[in-house]
Amino acid sequence: MTDKASTSRIPLTVLGAGAMGTALVRAWLAAGHPVTVWNRTPARAEALAADGATVAASAAEAVAANRLVIACLLDDASVGAALDGTDLTGRDLVNLTTGTPAEGRARADWATARGARFLDGGIMAVPPMIGDADSGAYVFYSGSAALFEEHRDTLAVPAGTRFVGADAGFAALHDVALLSAMTGMFAGVMHAFALIRPEDIAPKDFAPLLVGWLGAMSGAAHQAADQLASGDYGKGVVSNLAMQVAGNATLLRTAEEQGVSAELLTPYMALMERWLAEGHGAEDTTGVVELLDLRRGTDT
Repeated sequence: MTDKASTSRIPLTVLGAGAMGTALVRAWLAAGHPVTVWNRTPARAEALAADGATVAASAAEAVAANRLVIACLLDDASVGAALDGTDLTGRDLVNLTTGTPAEGRARADWATARGARFLDGGIMAVPPMIGDADSGAYVFYSGSAALFEEHRDTLAVPAGTRFVGADAGFAALHDVALLSAMTGMFAGVMHAFALIRPEDIAPKDFAPLLVGWLGAMSGAAHQAADQLASGDYGKGVVSNLAMQVAGNATLLRTAEEQGVSAELLTPYMALMERWLAEGHGAEDTTGVVELLDLRRGTDT
């Protein structure tokens, strides 16, 4: 996040005063930026007036107030509805609404056709992290590089910035890819806690062991990336696929003994077994990514 003194404190508009939108507005106000805010439910926007925000009566009025416009709404459809019929000519639209890569690309075309520059964003933070320089919060941005460079300092006020390319879909893709990895990790965490739950093992005592183990194992992502880049899934193998598939039987038996459903584990295990059946037992598990590619075996 950028120090207040290093920004030009340009004025901006924020569309959306939900939890995240409110956190963003307060961060910019605290840094000295004049902020105009609009929300479909007026009371939420009006609550920010006490912090110094100017409340607009309509989205069109809010957009007209400033060149830099930040959208942080419920979904992509909400962005379209809020800006329908609004004059975007000459505006710099930064969309921080959570969406898919395809929605980011389509919204970029939509904005460009209406005379605006466009930047899509994926926020890697929860609202309490916004505006906290030590929280590690950051936002992926993709789309107009010129827009990003011009407003880099302002965008860096609430959270760090990472520009990931001119393809407007890349911010959402990076965002969702990381969230998907997180979801898989959480599945493993819940399964681990379920296993110990019937026993005299305190979750609070087990949690540090779990965090330490997952942290130690997370470095495997670098090796997987190297294997994917080279196309050699046998490169640097420590525990091969055949060994890991054999070991899965112990995980499943333990779950059965503990009275725990293995449904959080079995989808991945099934992929491992399929890749093994195709003759890749001496390789690492990275090759299962091939089975996730729905285009595999088709002409594309």
